[in-house]
Amino acid sequence: MAKVNATYETMVVFSMTNGEDTVKALVEKFKGMIAAAGTVESVDEWGKRKLAYPINDEAEGYYVLYTYTCEPGFPAELDRVFKITDGVLRSLITVK
Repeated sequence: MAKVNATYETMVVFSMTNGEDTVKALVEKFKGMIAAAGTVESVDEWGKRKLAYPINDEAEGYYVLYTYTCEPGFPAELDRVFKITDGVLRSLITVK
């Protein structure tokens, strides 16, 4: 039986400590990773915002919302990569 693709939304908060160039590189890295596994519908960059509470002693983060379609197994791999990538403060993957 063929796997049915689903639509996902992923919110990522990137660290601002290494500068905006590093953030832009990470945004493109994950966009490319998602594009390789599925179809990117949109990348909505919310920009730099104050965090509700400090994460790793940081008060601000760079918010990005990815909307994409892929096979059900890919989000687990994406989440694993988020967890081991320096510069990612938080991420949340949801089925749309």
